[in-house]
Amino acid sequence: MRKHFKHSPVDLGYDDLVAETTDSGRIYKCPDGSSFNSVTTVLKVLSEDAIQAWRKRVGPDVANQIGVRAANRGTAVHGIIERYLDNDVDYDKEVMPDVLSTFKDVQHILDERLSEIIALEAPLYSTHLKLAGRVDCVGVFDGKLSIVDFKTSRKLKKHEWITNYFAQEAAYAIMWEERTNTPITQLVTIIAVDNEQPQVFIEHRDKWTDLLFKAKSIYESRQTGLNLGESNEPRM
Repeated sequence: MRKHFKHSPVDLGYDDLVAETTDSGRIYKCPDGSSFNSVTTVLKVLSEDAIQAWRKRVGPDVANQIGVRAANRGTAVHGIIERYLDNDVDYDKEVMPDVLSTFKDVQHILDERLSEIIALEAPLYSTHLKLAGRVDCVGVFDGKLSIVDFKTSRKLKKHEWITNYFAQEAAYAIMWEERTNTPITQLVTIIAVDNEQPQVFIEHRDKWTDLLFKAKSIYESRQTGLNLGESNEPRM
């Protein structure tokens, strides 16, 4: 018998944020009229060197194929997890066998350790950070209110490889507190790994805020440099 999750939704005061994809990444338009960069766009500065080195090593064609396949699979796994947590009776309908198998690997973690759902795929923003994004899940994990993020991977991840995940989740925690006045300090990353047991990383928000601000500073400096370069171009 499948688990039925308790839901205790919180009114954020708005239904959604409008997202727009630009040359520099995704931008969210917020209810107060402001526009903020996506936190995932900003945090790419932390991993881009490693990604470029990997693309050079395997070649652009192979890298593109792997990237598209990973993105599609990640989206599909996120979808079935969201439907399951939302108590959708047809959560596994018309799901590819490999995606269903990946979900089954993490299902026991959801059933045993996630006791209450506060929000799923919630659009968030922070005027303090000037960032926005969409959090996978806010819920009670191991008895504590948490930011819960779902990832997929072909290989087991080392802690030092995924610090950008923790910084992203720290940003969501700050956004959530700003929008709801409810602090969240526990960050949970659940990674479904091909042919391996899933990984669960639990972190404290305050350990990763410095990295978040560092990435934000690097990103903004680069954008300022790009804008200065454009303004100095000769006009025809």
